[in-house]
Amino acid sequence: MLKIAPSILAADLLQLGSEVKRMMDAGCDMIHVDVMDGHFVPNLSFGPGIVQQLHQAFPELRLDVHLMLEHPQRYLEVFAPYAWNVTVHSEIADPVDDVLREIHALGARAGLSLKPATSVEAIEHLLGLTDMVLIMTVEPGFGGQPFRFEMLEKIRRLARSGYPGLIEADGGIRMSNLQQLVDAGLNVAVMGTGLFRSADAKAEMRAIHALESREER
Repeated sequence: MLKIAPSILAADLLQLGSEVKRMMDAGCDMIHVDVMDGHFVPNLSFGPGIVQQLHQAFPELRLDVHLMLEHPQRYLEVFAPYAWNVTVHSEIADPVDDVLREIHALGARAGLSLKPATSVEAIEHLLGLTDMVLIMTVEPGFGGQPFRFEMLEKIRRLARSGYPGLIEADGGIRMSNLQQLVDAGLNVAVMGTGLFRSADAKAEMRAIHALESREER
């Protein structure tokens, strides 16, 4: 079953606690938190305080924390203990293998993300250290960008490789392109405005959970 990770970038931040609770009540599988430093990507977003407070308020909630940071290793100790999964980018300045091992040592699952220009082949040697691979289907940094359909081939390639972890995608995901993502091999869909601004998020999630792949790999 396709898992759903609503991204709080699209939430009403003045009502964040109730927004997250609304997504939980609607049936989400996890909550996605984008952390941006203004260097690795040209935007700023949430800090460790948000992750810690969400964990304290909803200890049963799986927090999927995406660190879009140039040097994520400096901040792992303030994020990983409160997260279910911590994803870093393959393009960071820190030694990626050491970062992934440290995430595991701190008790979280470890994810690895690829920008659109980075190939699956470039991270093959790191897959054994990961629990999830996040395929960015837009250039990271801002919400509201159109989905890049050429990224479907990355998902297919990873799924056909026999990778045992979760395959996640983020960027421009809507009901209109979800079936293609599922057919390619997607396991986790990060969605923002399509859920937080939905008149019936529970019905949306029920429809998403019901999607099944039409392709055989």
